[in-house]
Amino acid sequence: MKRCDWVGESKEMILYHDTEWGRPLYDDKKLFEFLVLDTFQPGLSWAIILSKRKNFQKAFNNYNLSIISNYDRGEVNRLLQDKGIIRNKLKILAAIANAKAVLVVKKEFGSFSNYLWSFVKKRPIQNTYKREGDIPAQTELSHTISKDMKERGFAFVGPTTIYAYMQGIGIVNDHIVSCFIRNKKRGR
Repeated sequence: MKRCDWVGESKEMILYHDTEWGRPLYDDKKLFEFLVLDTFQPGLSWAIILSKRKNFQKAFNNYNLSIISNYDRGEVNRLLQDKGIIRNKLKILAAIANAKAVLVVKKEFGSFSNYLWSFVKKRPIQNTYKREGDIPAQTELSHTISKDMKERGFAFVGPTTIYAYMQGIGIVNDHIVSCFIRNKKRGR
């Protein structure tokens, strides 16, 4: 079976590609999970982040927004000591800020999902790239979303991070045209 070139041979990466990446996601908790993971990823491979996924879930209280938004210095220090996650203070602080921002967005839009999907009128963008090298690192839309998120208090949400996030949560379908997942019926 032909997959996207970035997948490699890791069973974990294959499973992620085949069952999650690029599939439209609407669940607020999962959307926040991927936001956390994507904001920790810059400078590292996705394989590293994925290998620590369960540790992140445990460290960040199963992505409970109410709990994370109230993290204090003690919680930040706890996370800085947690060898199971990426121990970057700025990224940890960003996760806390992003939890707070998601709660505000939910009040305005009814859900984090409604906010994110409003940028594409609730319809995933279907790209038709033939090679991984054709896929951009950022787009005009990722710049727009990044700017809006920053204005709403989100952190570590530059246009490249946001484009990767858009790919992961299925706002854009960037499976290359020869990938067997590309034209499968999709949903989560």
